[in-house]
Amino acid sequence: MTALFALATSLLWGLADFGGGLLTRRTPALTVVVASQSVAVVVLGAIVVATGGFTEAGPRLWYAVAAGAVGPVAMLCFYKALALGPMGVVSPLGSLGVAVPVGIGLLLGERPGVLQFAGIAVAVAGIVLAGGPELRGAPVQRQAVLMTLVAAFGFGAVLALIAEASTTLTGLFLALFVQRVTNVAVGGAALWVSVRRGGRALPEDGGLRTVVRSLPALAFVGLADVAANGTYSIAAQTGPVTVAAVLANLYPVVTVFAALLILKERLRAVQAAGAGLALVGTVLLASG
Repeated sequence: MTALFALATSLLWGLADFGGGLLTRRTPALTVVVASQSVAVVVLGAIVVATGGFTEAGPRLWYAVAAGAVGPVAMLCFYKALALGPMGVVSPLGSLGVAVPVGIGLLLGERPGVLQFAGIAVAVAGIVLAGGPELRGAPVQRQAVLMTLVAAFGFGAVLALIAEASTTLTGLFLALFVQRVTNVAVGGAALWVSVRRGGRALPEDGGLRTVVRSLPALAFVGLADVAANGTYSIAAQTGPVTVAAVLANLYPVVTVFAALLILKERLRAVQAAGAGLALVGTVLLASG
């Protein structure tokens, strides 16, 4: 069950990242984050009311608040690092956030078997290579590396925090709702500051109409991201965090293949090798 839910997480996150990447080509990244998460807030709010999830309120929700505050900051750092580039270095480095939940799991006493340790090593190598790292070419700015590592730590921290935010299914709905409300609050504040400093909130081409036309895609991105957080939380609670975290972080492979199939992008040799290693690591983790 752990492997199944964790792999579902990687599929959902990979598709959400692909959709978000397409949307940010026309719409400012902060607007995409706020709009997509706002849709998720509405849907989750309805689910929480329908399931009576507010009765699950307790101290654990502070983990959800923390995850909601860290997530947008990590995403902003990641987008900034991608802008500084090169993307072939930034993208693989961003996947290193998996070290946070894996490290926490090991500190808490989890001891994967030999096959699972091998699977972790192989899968992480595959995740990094699937991003298509650039080993030659333009020098990397120190600021880009620093911001990417901050983003990676933030992504890993969100995984660790959301796994601790609930112990029941209704509690999970409430935790995800609180996380998304915090996401919108933090992202909205950042968007307001950006606009005050001369940034754009709406696309140059089409303005608000473009955002409205993009609502189905924004809804998909927001809801897929929410669902991924939910399936990861279940995976982390039903099995070793070290296994769940690595399998959930296979999402760059999904994004790469989505670009290959939908955008007809060519798969670089290093990405194909990374995808293969990630698959081998998955088999080792599942069999261990």
